[in-house]
Amino acid sequence: MVIGIGGISNAGKSSLAKEIKKQFLHEEVIILCQDDFVFPKNLIPEINGHINWEIPESIDFDRYSRELTMQISSNEIVITEGIFAFHNMEANKLIDKKIYLTLDRETFVKRKVNDLRWGKEPTWYIDHIWDCHKKYMKRNKPADALLVNANNKIDLKVINSFINSHIVK
Repeated sequence: MVIGIGGISNAGKSSLAKEIKKQFLHEEVIILCQDDFVFPKNLIPEINGHINWEIPESIDFDRYSRELTMQISSNEIVITEGIFAFHNMEANKLIDKKIYLTLDRETFVKRKVNDLRWGKEPTWYIDHIWDCHKKYMKRNKPADALLVNANNKIDLKVINSFINSHIVK
């Protein structure tokens, strides 16, 4: 089974992936983080002198698809997460269960201002992240995905029910 988790930056994709993994104690499970498949910095377009991580051109989708295919063949469950988790059609066809985390703008801004993993982001870039999310969301949010409001704590019972529905043993 392949579980995909998409959504805007700071929605909780990585945290949810780790929580889902904990539910499968007796299976071989791996998490693929799309952040691990970005191109080298010198190959990513910039905006105002800042690396533009928020566009599909920042992800090496060929390498990501190859790795996803390889991990599917050697693990019982693959969890893949990222802001462009569903952007690549080739990889998207491999995902059995799709989860899309949503945030309202106010919650996103509050979380992003407090996210210092890559240093303090300038206000204009936080606005840029939101604008890119809106621009690419239509393609990145599949119609068959479970939409989860991530403004508050995510209900894992809902997630587990969705994942376990229609699983053929």
